[in-house]
Amino acid sequence: MEFEKDNRFFTGRLKSMGFALKGAVKLITTEHSVMVQSSLAVLLIIAGFYFKISREEWMLQILATGLVLSIEGLNTAVEKIADFIHPEFHNRIGFIKDIAAGAVFFAALSAIAIGCLIYIPKLLVL
Repeated sequence: MEFEKDNRFFTGRLKSMGFALKGAVKLITTEHSVMVQSSLAVLLIIAGFYFKISREEWMLQILATGLVLSIEGLNTAVEKIADFIHPEFHNRIGFIKDIAAGAVFFAALSAIAIGCLIYIPKLLVL
């Protein structure tokens, strides 16, 4: 079966959203790092309700969580493509994969900083 692009606006967008949802489910159900990060996101949502964080804090928390999960998805895609192109170890492929992992690291550090700014003051009051 050959793939045909749906150029109609509404049905084309619906199909695109279906592919995106399918990819998100695959990412969450197959990648351990995303499973851990998704679990942390759920814990942060629970913490947000418990501590009654402000609207601005919710926005930052959602943005940080989305950023980490998005960059992790891109990192996974880079790793899968690199492994497909060159399955055995190669220094250049390793370098590319390390850079992609470094992007996740920066996103995670930012998310940790945001989490600390939101929750440490609330924990100190307890």
